[in-house]
Amino acid sequence: MKAVTTPSADTNAPFTASVDVVLPCLDEAEALPWVLERIPPGWRALVVDNGSTDGSAAVATALGATVVHEERRGFGAACHAGLTAATADIVCFCDCDATLDPGDLVPFVRRIAAGEADLVLGRRRPGTRAAWPPHARAGNLALTRLLRRRTGLRLHDLGPLRAARREPLLALELTDRRSGYPLQMVVRAADAGWRIAEYEVPYLPRTGASKVTGTWRGTWQAVRDMSRVLAEGGGGAPRTELAGRPGARPVTPARKGTRP
Repeated sequence: MKAVTTPSADTNAPFTASVDVVLPCLDEAEALPWVLERIPPGWRALVVDNGSTDGSAAVATALGATVVHEERRGFGAACHAGLTAATADIVCFCDCDATLDPGDLVPFVRRIAAGEADLVLGRRRPGTRAAWPPHARAGNLALTRLLRRRTGLRLHDLGPLRAARREPLLALELTDRRSGYPLQMVVRAADAGWRIAEYEVPYLPRTGASKVTGTWRGTWQAVRDMSRVLAEGGGGAPRTELAGRPGARPVTPARKGTRP
């Protein structure tokens, strides 16, 4: 597949696409109303309950979301259960803790629907220091550097906000069921020659306590899971692009010895 080199000329142009938004959920009853009211009209919210004990599934159902139950604990297990339950042509992923606005996925979907990119990722821009603790930022930076070394992609973030077509995602045959799932998606997409784009998105303080990045232990576990993913075989160095704002310039694959 050829790389994308320029953003879409008109991100406000009308488009027609069927879209499912996968929302992995573990005890997010407090955040769900905010998240679900921001799902764009006509899109379907798939809340994947991963063993919540706070009534999250009942809240999601009452708010009109489709609830999928995944008993096996793990972020990747929840995400993949949502992917396999999805039926729309385009599938998006978004955290369910109110740190990210699913409405920001609209330009992602436009790029996918227009055939301008195969995978679009959100580069998180925290509005406050509390939104992204230092240890979580450090872990993300380390992983993006390792990803650059592994694939040649000069990405800035491995955030959970993303969009791609359902059938190609399923064809990647993702196997990680823990914290490495988002990274495995990017690695296998890169190895398959996908065109990968990156948009800047606001990142807000989460509602409730974090299960992963809220502690050093959780961050370390996530880094360890993702490090195993990076050990997968494969190769390839497609282009990626920063497309968060009008006039954003392409970001080419990194060369060895350069800084991000």
